[in-house]
Amino acid sequence: MASTLIKNIKLLAGVRDDNFLLKGKQMAKLSTIDDAFLILQDESIAAYGRMYDFVYRNSDFSRQVDAKGQIVLPTWCDSHTHLVFPGSRETEFIDKIKGASYAEIAAKGGGILNSAKKLNEISEYELFHLACDRLDEISKLGTGAVEIKSGYGLSVEGELKMLRVIKKLKEKSHVSIKATFLGAHAYPLEYKDNHQGYIDLIIEQMLPVIAHEKLADYIDVFCENGFFSPEETETICKAGIRYGLKPKIHANQLSLSGGVQLGVKLGAVSVDHLETMNEETINMLADSDTIGTLLPTAAFFLRMPFQPARKLIDAGCAVALASDYNPGSSPSGNMNLVIAMSCIQMKMSPEEAINAATINGAYAMGVEREVGSITVGKKANLIFTKPIPSLAYLPYAFGSNLVDKVMIQGSFI
Repeated sequence: MASTLIKNIKLLAGVRDDNFLLKGKQMAKLSTIDDAFLILQDESIAAYGRMYDFVYRNSDFSRQVDAKGQIVLPTWCDSHTHLVFPGSRETEFIDKIKGASYAEIAAKGGGILNSAKKLNEISEYELFHLACDRLDEISKLGTGAVEIKSGYGLSVEGELKMLRVIKKLKEKSHVSIKATFLGAHAYPLEYKDNHQGYIDLIIEQMLPVIAHEKLADYIDVFCENGFFSPEETETICKAGIRYGLKPKIHANQLSLSGGVQLGVKLGAVSVDHLETMNEETINMLADSDTIGTLLPTAAFFLRMPFQPARKLIDAGCAVALASDYNPGSSPSGNMNLVIAMSCIQMKMSPEEAINAATINGAYAMGVEREVGSITVGKKANLIFTKPIPSLAYLPYAFGSNLVDKVMIQGSFI
């Protein structure tokens, strides 16, 4: 068995003996060890502590890494992405600059429908290699676990193509990956006036194949005015639950859509976006075990109000942070920027933001037993920062890439 000693760590952050979802005030507590060591056994964390208390001096390690001046923390757990997509949409970006709204672009066949058209024209082989490049990019920026949604197929063949690409990514990559079926992302043009017809297609033709081939872990629906109503969302989620898929819901991005209430009712793992919240929905979320996943780079890109992170946390909610990496509303998977934006624009403390992007993100995608903290037995998925003065410097210096190197399952990438 190969053993690795990482020594002289300036600060080891995200240390946890106990594994639990952080809610409210708990999110401000980020356990750290100054001047620390970390021992890995093959792909896993085996021990850690202060260099002062180091008792393994005569041990024979296969490898030693000197992390002098560096902060070491768990890799980011990005629990909401649309990383598998056929191409960029910068022409719509120009339309937005000229004043077109998200809804106006969608009404003209742009947005999600634009990506769906391109996706159904591209081969599975091409789609896989595009996704591999994006996965490689975000892993080098510190992401060690990622949830990837379908939703740009909007046809039986297109949705299955996306999910098969995600399954292949799972098989080829050492990054922890979860797949979410988001066939209910928008209505295809041919079903614009026949919502029930498309819902039947999802339930009767997509879900049986997805279940048979084990292509998804979760089911998601875009619950929003102009997309899927709460009643339609509930029908689709319950169908997914019957096939063993846990629900996650796109909720309250553009309006008080009812998605939060439905997510809590169904015991959804998370409700995501939450740009539009009121006291009732905040309190309802706080009284539940459902995680509120915030996507600040999407709000930034769409020039929308940022999510009310401070109110959510102060009310006692469990909050996760994710990138929403997609070509239309958040064309970046850089979780370091997500954390900086959360501190700068949503008034989260660095500790809250890091917890939201690590342990709570892990819970939001069901990998909390594998990753998300420095815990004995978890995978050695680690970020090594460049020499920086403090943890707060990470979000403070938002324009700099402060990630020196990344380790996935005990190996540097």
